[in-house]
Amino acid sequence: MRAFGGIPFRGPAGECLFSARVTAGAWRGISMNFRLIFNTMGYILWVEAGFLMLPPVVALLYGENCWLAFLLSATLCGVVGTLLHLVKPKKQQMHSRDGFMAVALSWILLSLFGAIPYMLTGVLDSYVDAVFETVSGLTTTGATILDSVETMPPSILFWRSETQWMGGMGVLVLFLALTPHLGDGAYYLMKAESPGPIKSKLVPRVGGTAKILYTIYIVLTAAEAVALRIAGMSWFDAVNHAFTTMATGGFSVRNTSIAEYQSDAITWVIVAFTFLAGINFSLLYAVVRGRIRDALRSEELRWYLLILAATIGLICVDLHVELGQGWYESVTDAAFQATTIMSTTGYATKDFTLWPTFSRCILVLLMYVGGCAGSTAGGMKISRLMLQVKSLRRELDHIIHPNRVSVITMDGQSVDERAVNSAHMFQVAYLLILMAGTLVVSLDVLGFTESFVASLTCISNVGPSLGALGPMANFAPLSWFSKLVLALIMLMGRLELMPLLVLLSPSTWRNK
Repeated sequence: MRAFGGIPFRGPAGECLFSARVTAGAWRGISMNFRLIFNTMGYILWVEAGFLMLPPVVALLYGENCWLAFLLSATLCGVVGTLLHLVKPKKQQMHSRDGFMAVALSWILLSLFGAIPYMLTGVLDSYVDAVFETVSGLTTTGATILDSVETMPPSILFWRSETQWMGGMGVLVLFLALTPHLGDGAYYLMKAESPGPIKSKLVPRVGGTAKILYTIYIVLTAAEAVALRIAGMSWFDAVNHAFTTMATGGFSVRNTSIAEYQSDAITWVIVAFTFLAGINFSLLYAVVRGRIRDALRSEELRWYLLILAATIGLICVDLHVELGQGWYESVTDAAFQATTIMSTTGYATKDFTLWPTFSRCILVLLMYVGGCAGSTAGGMKISRLMLQVKSLRRELDHIIHPNRVSVITMDGQSVDERAVNSAHMFQVAYLLILMAGTLVVSLDVLGFTESFVASLTCISNVGPSLGALGPMANFAPLSWFSKLVLALIMLMGRLELMPLLVLLSPSTWRNK
């Protein structure tokens, strides 16, 4: 399964595990394999060209004249991809630094070329807006600058949803697709999964693992599309929302998102599938193999269930008491919004910016936490939160009992101290980028709430913000500079910070 070789895997607490170790050691004396990086980027553009061939089919089915714009875009991707692929590497071995460089540059390239259809079809006049919309799609963020999606051609709406499905799939398989060419670098990328439920390949061969993850992803997407159709959506709407639900993206083909349908059946179908999308896919694989007890023993899954159940209960009570909603309506609204926000999908059935402050604060906290490691969800990840809570507990215990030696464990196994430090380091970088984004957006004369949550929703890949950038509004009022910065933050959040930070590091570009 090499077709999706440029899409990254989203891991838990230790994605930056080797960044601290490898940067200081293994990268010394290793020359950058630019030829192999360019060769890989060319192959990735071929992948995007293949995806660009599907919207023309939709255009022809709906009698549009947009099909030519997509064919031209696909041709351009194919030609540039071929030119890059003709750069034959002298060595086929890819080290960890090369892998990170290939990931970062490939995602930037995918975003730049994916924006072309918006320009050629005339849907958007600004290339910056087109790049923002494309990055929001590929990173499965779901923040949009379109005022009215219902006036857009169906082929464009399908492309928006398709970019999110590409990004969601990519979250699971980047290093799995790259490792056959990485040599020893495969070890470092595999360890980047760190102390989460996936410590190694699901099957001996990396390609086999990728096929398993693809199969689960495709089957769940197809199942949701059928369920949404049965619940009352048209086939076009059902397929688009299935794409963006399983990717935890949140792009909708309706201006008011899921609120447009006013259907409890559709609401609960989406709740179910966004919940599944936020679970580590290795646990879903274990369930498929009949190892249900193994899946239930996962600490991260238990934390996921506990946090979600607690927040749903709190929001439900708050809505019932403060707004006077009936219990069924409160449960439905709370379950839908908490699940879609925690999984970083970002759909909306209500304008939650009008909810009581307590409920809004809970939703903001869920944006920060995110879903499980190894899922298509964004955010900090529950596994990191677990490591940090356990680390705090150990530190307090050490103050009380200085001579006691304690080890942090997850799922009954001890966690390497480097992984614990990695989780702390990731959080520091996460918060610094979050604050920088807040400062940039604040230049657009927005309030602190809008600026902070806009930056948070982008780095966590959630989508809707609060206030003027809430779920029933969009990001169009922002300046071009804010849009570019937020697009970069979205990419950082989707790639778990490290690839782009490595790309921006001066030491990366030195041969030794």
